[in-house]
Amino acid sequence: MSGLTVKDLEKLQVEYPDYRMELINGEIIVMSPSGLESDEVAAAIVAYLWHWVRPRKLGRVIASSGGFRLPNSDRDIRTLDASFIRAEKLPRPTEDYIELVPDLIFEVKSQSDKSQKLRQKIQDFLELGTIVGVLVDPRSRTMEIYRFMREKIVLRDGDVLEVAEILPGWKLPVAEVWAPEFE
Repeated sequence: MSGLTVKDLEKLQVEYPDYRMELINGEIIVMSPSGLESDEVAAAIVAYLWHWVRPRKLGRVIASSGGFRLPNSDRDIRTLDASFIRAEKLPRPTEDYIELVPDLIFEVKSQSDKSQKLRQKIQDFLELGTIVGVLVDPRSRTMEIYRFMREKIVLRDGDVLEVAEILPGWKLPVAEVWAPEFE
């Protein structure tokens, strides 16, 4: 079913609050809750960002439920696992979908996700103005770093993610985001 609108999306979200939904090309995509591991990894990324950004008042850190109205022809509504928006782009909070793309985005691959779909989603954001997109894969313990019109960089345990063009001085040790195992 295509030709659906933001109003249709909002109505469905009220009826099914436990599901994340996106509006893409006039179609509502329902995403089931992710597995615990991928969500724990996303939470760790949000925590690392938040602890750096908040005391410095650099901008906003958004978790997986925040919806972005994209500045594309379909005015899609998309969500991300974690993202950062510079303060000057969004000086005040809003309850509505925000009409912009974040500066830094993270997609964490869950068991049911297809890597190529996540890569395409990151590319879509980069084409609309996102500066850095990161695909995080807990199974392979890798982070793929994407910048518009540049080669991807793959980071592994022992490496450190830095995005100096967005957050000078912020460092995210790759090994620190994985879900711990308790014995």
